[in-house]
Amino acid sequence: MLTGVHFLLTYKCVYECDHCFLYCSPSADGVFTISKVRAALDQMKEIKSIDTSYFEGGEPFMFYPLMVESLRLAKGMGFKVGIVTNGYWAISRDDALLWLEPLAKIGISDFSVSDDELHGDEGKDSPAKCAIAAARKLGISCESICIEAPKVMRDDKKWHGEPVVGGDVLFKGRAVDKLIEGLPRRDYSVFNECPHEELGSPERIHLDPFGNVHICQGISIGNINEYPLKKIFENYKPKTHPIIGPLLRGGPAELAREYKLDISDGFVDACHLCFEVRRNLLDRFPDCLTPKQIYGISD
Repeated sequence: MLTGVHFLLTYKCVYECDHCFLYCSPSADGVFTISKVRAALDQMKEIKSIDTSYFEGGEPFMFYPLMVESLRLAKGMGFKVGIVTNGYWAISRDDALLWLEPLAKIGISDFSVSDDELHGDEGKDSPAKCAIAAARKLGISCESICIEAPKVMRDDKKWHGEPVVGGDVLFKGRAVDKLIEGLPRRDYSVFNECPHEELGSPERIHLDPFGNVHICQGISIGNINEYPLKKIFENYKPKTHPIIGPLLRGGPAELAREYKLDISDGFVDACHLCFEVRRNLLDRFPDCLTPKQIYGISD
């Protein structure tokens, strides 16, 4: 049952992180307008199970007035609201308070900050730490998102001595092009399920500035500029979707077999295999695999 919509308020970001699975950057295309946010929220009200809206990116604080008004609108319509940010704007604790006081007044339910070395954490006075401290001072519910860099691990009981990759990086998006060198790979056939998404019955979806409804970032099941969100889910038949269907039957391995793609090199994890297969299918399924910039390709 769908309960949450995560707005990708923009694909732009002040950073260009190697592990970003949306391929965000300062030059990325795509920003919501307030009228499109309002229209999306109206469509969300038509689905009674939806009670939460998150605003993330990219980096939503790059478009601060838009973000604040979007939060105010969503809260006023009865949704719980949250934010995901890298905290770049919190250059001191006093400055962080200035940015967050309007959000505290709105009454946001959750405030998540990327706080790790992959986002340039610089210790106790880093922007992320300043943002977290200010949020807590204002009584905003706050949590850190800490992503570990990939590392080689062994677990003899589970993997029978075969080296695998640990850490929290999902190998899709820019991570595939920047972080897989030197990492151990495994035969494609072991990746026989999607370990991260409830593809058949999602509890949350991501909505991007172009109107795409993402079940997983880069896999669209419709566009709210063409059909209302309620209609998209009424017509959603995951087993016959050209990408989701094979994933449900046998994970990324089945997706590769379905379209007879080269799987001889081996893959770091399930996301790596899935992403590479999808990137090879972009021109075949342009409405389902979109936008291309998520796959590191300019239109």
